[in-house]
Order: sequence, then structure tokens, then C-alpha cells
Amino acid sequence: MQIVTAEIRKCDHDTEPHSIMSLKADLLKAKTEEDVKDAYIKALGLKSYNKTLVDIRTDEIWFEAKGASTPPVMMFTQLLFYVRAARKLGEHIPPFLCVIDREKAALMETEKALPILDDKQIAWPKSGSKVDKALAAQAAPYIETHFVVYDLENHEKEFLQAAKSAIKAGKIIRTPITPDNLRQVFDKWVEMIGDELEGVSPSDYALLFFADIMHDGKKAAMRDLPAKLLHDDDKPVFLLNGKSYELNSLRGYRNFWAIYHRPPEEEYRQYLLERRDSLLPLDERTFKGAYYTPLHVVDKSYEELSAILGKNWQQRYIVWDMCCGVGNLEVKHSNYRNVFMSTLDQADIDVMRASQTCVGANIFQYDYLNDDISEFGTIDYTLSEKVPPELRAAIADANARKKGAKKILVLINPPYAEATSSDNAVSQGVDRSKKGVSRSKFAVAGMDGYGKASNELFTQFLARAHREIPKATVATFGTLKYVNSQAFEEFRSVWRAKYLGGFVVHSRAFDGLKGDFPIGFLVWDMAKPADIDEIYTEVLDRDANLIGEKTFENVETDKLLTTWAERPPTNKLIPAIPLKGAVEPATTSADLRGTKWSDGAIGWFNCAGNDLQQAAKLTMILSSGFGSGRGFFINEDNLWKVAVMFAVRRLIKPTWLNDRDQFLQPSQSLSESFKSDCLIWTLFNNSNLAAGADGLKWGGENWSLVNHFIPFTEAEVGAKGRFDSNFMIRYIAKLKFSAEAKAVLNEGRKLWKHYSSMNFGRTIREEYKLNRPDVGWYQVRRALEANAHNEVTDFGPFKTSYAALSEKLLPQVYDFGFLPE
Repeated sequence: MQIVTAEIRKCDHDTEPHSIMSLKADLLKAKTEEDVKDAYIKALGLKSYNKTLVDIRTDEIWFEAKGASTPPVMMFTQLLFYVRAARKLGEHIPPFLCVIDREKAALMETEKALPILDDKQIAWPKSGSKVDKALAAQAAPYIETHFVVYDLENHEKEFLQAAKSAIKAGKIIRTPITPDNLRQVFDKWVEMIGDELEGVSPSDYALLFFADIMHDGKKAAMRDLPAKLLHDDDKPVFLLNGKSYELNSLRGYRNFWAIYHRPPEEEYRQYLLERRDSLLPLDERTFKGAYYTPLHVVDKSYEELSAILGKNWQQRYIVWDMCCGVGNLEVKHSNYRNVFMSTLDQADIDVMRASQTCVGANIFQYDYLNDDISEFGTIDYTLSEKVPPELRAAIADANARKKGAKKILVLINPPYAEATSSDNAVSQGVDRSKKGVSRSKFAVAGMDGYGKASNELFTQFLARAHREIPKATVATFGTLKYVNSQAFEEFRSVWRAKYLGGFVVHSRAFDGLKGDFPIGFLVWDMAKPADIDEIYTEVLDRDANLIGEKTFENVETDKLLTTWAERPPTNKLIPAIPLKGAVEPATTSADLRGTKWSDGAIGWFNCAGNDLQQAAKLTMILSSGFGSGRGFFINEDNLWKVAVMFAVRRLIKPTWLNDRDQFLQPSQSLSESFKSDCLIWTLFNNSNLAAGADGLKWGGENWSLVNHFIPFTEAEVGAKGRFDSNFMIRYIAKLKFSAEAKAVLNEGRKLWKHYSSMNFGRTIREEYKLNRPDVGWYQVRRALEANAHNEVTDFGPFKTSYAALSEKLLPQVYDFGFLPE
């Protein structure tokens, strides 16, 4: 074979930091086939190679590259042409072959393809460039089942690991399945295998997945799993609930198990089974509220229980976890004969039995919010006969305070879901409320007087436990809403218990939870009713390390900041356009608000919620009513309070720990300087969405917005037309401003003037509705930013002055008592 050898080159990429996930990005930039080759060389860190008729040649692996997407069979056939030629000449043949293009790569052991070279019926061409589709079709039966294709969009990391392992060790090293990659492996299993199973419900994928990974291809590595993997002439067949499921295609199955190693290491198997809840389909997991309690947090909860209840509490207390999932909250218990565990899903019980979790505990299937609830809201165990007699007797004895009876500890991480929230109450016209949550039998019949708490799963659990075992101690994980949220006042008036102690931990310690907020593990004695005024907790980070302490207060409604300002009534006569953004009409039809104006109003102040979490998302000013309400109209009388509330709610950035802190009314008189500083800070904040615009379409009509929040005259900013309102100029004329506020006004004026001098393109004009002279700060800022491809606006001086004003105001939020120190 004639070989035209290129200069042998050295690559030093192994000695430089390189992201394993950068290959796809480099391929997107590639313009030629040579660029494609170089991208792979860089990603694999090849130390020595040469470019011959074989595109990239090393001792361990040969590559065939294409600049455009090409079928792997075609590329492998061309590569085999060179393998055949080298074999005839007695030259070295690498143990691995690889084909690559912009979208994918595929690996194959060379020996798997050698039988094709002995087939005399195949007529090989005289050059590799002559390999065509007909030859590839002849080669396909020999090689299609032996190569593994890696889609770089999803499997780049696995390809690079496999290729590097092949180069290093001479064989493909499959990726192990560990706790760290469980979710990623499961998602790929669903895509490559699960979707090929006819008639399987997505909620059963996790059980079938475990049956597959806990099998070495010949026998099961764990017995008594709910689902089983069988083989029919080497073809996998899944068995679940008496039904068998076969794959429509074996290609994805073979590819998947060419990438991953099974079964997982023995040390991980039981832990992986315990993570079944994290693999539920997203909608089902969200509705059921299934979030796994990490074991390092469980350790801390048992330490807390020992400190509060005494060292030998496990001997003295009967434990009932009525939402045990797969039992990870009980795995640290040392006396299972005192433990009762119930769960909604029978599959959870099957998994625990298969993994021998909590052997000796009394585990049973039970729907705590629906089973044994009469139409009158009473609890009658004879309705289902599911609750074990031993547990019934223990509850009866504890409630009667029978001499010698064991105390009962309700130990739970209750599911979290709510019928309505700020995220699902109004959702661009789509009703995403979890109606089934509030419609549990207990919520419907047994929670009169609990208010909005009846909408939430975790408070439904607490309420039933309170009614069922009123003398019990409760140790529960959950958010702090039931302790200090104003929406839970009615709940706290009914659910009264003495706080015994607890801790809060970063929500990021729990897989699957979005956002940053505290999760509390709090212990309560329901036998000693008491008002919930404030609670003291230790603070743990996401690794459950102690980092401080925190007090959470329950504040009376009349002391909350949301009740401070006057709320003008709507006049119910003058129509208004309901908005969902600065210049965006509302699109929802469910619970639509903001359709009527208020006498003397200049805009709308949205201030939903009274804690930092809500304030960060739902504090804004609009030039018309907000489509979902939760605020009030602004007029000349309440403007100064609106400006103060706006600034206070947005100045302090929420952290995971202060997430639920409540804003308070000021504890002392406010200075005039503070008030005027807050006004200027508010006018130039990014969440001041006041705007001027014509031609907004809603309800089959055209609407206009008048902007009353411009602190400049037309002449000051070089406006191209008259402002319909000079309200803000008249309002601020009587105020005195600090040096910091004046600096913001001066820099803001420069930007507004620069805006007035610009001619914006049609796309920008239409997007931000720049069709009136009285545009708002939102429109000015966004238009200048959007026009950066034509002219870059220097916002630096403005940002510096605004930051100085923010720095001045921030400590005064605490000085005036708007937030506790």
C-alpha cells in the first residue's frame, strides 16, 4: 500500500487545561475537514500521530474523518479498506477503529470487523476514495452490531472517555454507574431503551431501569426486584406486574450497554435503589413531592433528635413515617421493631424489600391523605384495614396517656406540592394549578379552619397527624412557610405546638429542588399547645456543616410592610389594559385582574408577598393594572410610601437563608433624605417598568399607556415631542436631594438625552413600542442596550452613581427596622 506520510507532529494538549466538553463547540467552528480532524486531535489530546491516507493514525487507533455528516457504516467501510491493505502488507493494525464527523463519532474493535476481509464475495475497489454505498451495504451485516455510535450533543463526554481509554489501555472501558451520574444514565436509558418498550408507562421506567442495570447480562445481581430482566435467545425481555415488554429495536440497547458498565459496584447498589424517587417523571415527582433526603442530612437529624429527646429515644418512642418513600429517613434507626413505615407507592415497598432496607420494621402501603377518611373528616381505620393493629393500639394508648405506653414520634419528610403558587397561579393563560393536591379527602373534609394551608401537601400531613395523634411529637422536614408566612396565619391558629428545637439546611442539599432557600428540620411537641412566635435554629450548609444560627419570627399582619401604604380602590368604571410586562398586555384569562382604573392613579405597584423570596420576583411598577393583581394603584398621596417600599423590597438581595424573612413596617420616623433617595432609586431601577406606548392590542381594541414617571422635562432630554404628563417634574420640585441622588439624576439625564438623539431600527422600535415621546426608563435602557451592534452606550458612569446611592440606602433598611438584623 502506498502511503503518503505527513510530518509527524507533537500535541501538547495533555499538558494544558482542557474542558472535556469543548469538542462540540470546536466542531461548530470548523470550516473544513482538516478543522474537524484538528478538533478531535485537540479534544483527545493525542501526543503523536500522523496524517496519511488514514486521516488520523496512531499506534492504538485509526480515524476516518468527514467534514459533513456521514453514515458510520460508510466511514467504517472506507477505513476497513486501509485495514485490508495494511493487513496484506503485514503492517501494524490498530486494536481500534474510529469514525468521526461534526455531529457524531463511533468506535469499534478492529478484530470484530476482520471476518469481512475474508469474504471472497466482496469486491474491494482499488482506492479508498472509490468506496461507495453499495460496498457499505455489503459490509453492514458484518459490522453494524459491533460499533458504538456517540451522539456528541448528548454523549461527548462518554465518547472522549472511551476513546482515551482505548488509546491508553487497548480496550474500551465502559462508564460505571454511580450515585453521581445516576440521573444522567437514567435519562439516556429512557432515550435509548425505555422509549423502545411498547406500552410501558413512564412512571414504570425507573423499575425497569433498575432491573436492567442490576443485571450482568446473564444473571441478576440483586434478587426480588419489582421488575425482572429475562432473555429469549439473547434478546432482552422485561417483566413487570405480570406483563412482559420487548424492545422494538436492539440497536439502542446494544449501544447503551457498550457505553456503560453493569452492574454497578456492590457498594453503590442499595444506595442507587434508594434513589428511585429522583427518577420519577418530573410532573409525577413534582405532584407527589418526592424529594430524597440525603443521608448526611439524615445523620444530622438523628443527632438533633438525640439532643432533644434523649440518647435512648429510639427505645422509648414508636416511630411512624407515613411518607417513607424508600426508607432513607429510617436507615439510621437502630431499633426497627419500634418503626412503622407507610408509603403511597407499592413499588417503594418492593424496592425496600429487594434491597433489604429497614428489615424488621413494619412497612405497609397507605395513602395517608385519602385512606381511612370519612365523609365527615373523621379517621376510621376500619375503612381500609391497612394500618397494623400494633400501630393502632400504640396510637390509642399514647392518646389516652396509658401508663407504660410508648410515646409516638411522627418522623417525616412530607411531600411538597401546592394547589396554587406564584409560579402556577397565573401562567400566560395556562392553568397549571395542582388541583388534585387540595382535593385529597382529608383536605376536603378535615381541614376547615386551616385556610390556605389546606392547599399544600406538607401541611395536610401535619394537620392529620395533629388530629390523629394529638399527644405525639413531630419531627419534620419542610420549608419555613408554616412558621412565619402571613398566608399561614389560620393554620398556626389551629396547629399549635411547643417548639423543641431544630436546624435549617441549604435546599441544595436535596437533589431535585430548585432555588436557594432553607429547609428546616424542626421538632414539635403537640401535647403542649403553644403559639408559634419565633423559633431559634442552627444553620447548616449544603454539606450539613454548622455555619451559624438563625431566628425565624412570626410577625402579626398589621406590622407587615405590605399593609403599610394606603391602597386606593378601583372606581369600577374606567377601563384599563391589564399588563404582564412593561408594554405587554396580559394573555391569561384565568383570574384576570387590572382591568379597571383608580381615580387619580399614575400607575400600579406590584408587591406580591411580604418576604424576600417574593420581593425579588414580584416587585415592579407598571403604567397600568397588572394582570394578576397582588398590588395596588399609585397616586400622589401614596407615592412616597410606594417608593420606600419598592426600594426596601429590592435593595436587599435574597440569600438561601434570608429567603423567608418578612419585611416590617418602619420602627421609627423616616428622614426626608431617605424618602427622596428611595424615590430616585426607584425611578431608575430596572424593575420600574413604567412606559409610554401606543397601539397595544387587548380585548379587540387599541390601547395607549401614558408615562407619569419621567423626572425630566422635554427640553432637558431633547425629546422629539411633548410628554402627556409632567406629574413627576411637579412632584420632585418640592423635594431636596442628596448628592448621591443628584448624581443618579444627572447620569440618567445623559442617557435619556442620548436615547433622544438616536434613530433606532424597526425591530427595536417595535419590540419596545418606541412610538411616543414619553417612553419610560425601561424603554430607554433596553433600546440602548439592544442597539449595541450599531453603537455601544457607556452605562459605566450611571452604574457607578447608582451603586453609590444603593450603598447609602442599604444599611438604612435595617436602621429603620424594615428587616430584623
